[in-house]
Amino acid sequence: MPVTKKIIFFTILLAVLYSGYRLLPLFYRSNIEIITEKQDDLKNITNTIIPQATNPIPSATPDYYLIKTAFIPQAPEKNWDQPWQDSCEEAALLTVDYYYKNLHPDVSTIKQDILNMITFETSQSMTHDINLSQMSLVANDYLSYNSEILVDPTIQDLKDQIVKDYPIVVPANGKILYQENKYFKNGGPY
Repeated sequence: MPVTKKIIFFTILLAVLYSGYRLLPLFYRSNIEIITEKQDDLKNITNTIIPQATNPIPSATPDYYLIKTAFIPQAPEKNWDQPWQDSCEEAALLTVDYYYKNLHPDVSTIKQDILNMITFETSQSMTHDINLSQMSLVANDYLSYNSEILVDPTIQDLKDQIVKDYPIVVPANGKILYQENKYFKNGGPY
């Protein structure tokens, strides 16, 4: 190859390389813009397809839920004579009443409230040991609540009430509830 042809060939090669070098940033920028636009489109698609997190479903039952109530003793002065020996139902109803009224009464108030409830029960011809229907009547007529007796509730039924902040009163015969319970043996309370 003659020298002239070599010079022309290298000149053309240098011109092509130089032009490519000068045009490369323009080509590179346009690709960057295209990629950027595609990333923006991807963000829009992501926002449309994947919704933001929301609050949990209110009907879902949590693993743990506690209704914070005050403990109301049936014998506020630790005297287990009558009527205190049989006032556990009254104490249970007062637990709910104080919860809804956000009260934390002292011993003398608890004592007087139990006695007032017993007076109401006596006026309704109830005995010292009231049953579930009578408890509901006391809750409705004396304490002005709309109580409901759940007949054969499932565990889920009870959980559903509790997560709505509805306290549940469960009257039970302590002597047969837990055999290992030392407080409900040998003539102890029912």
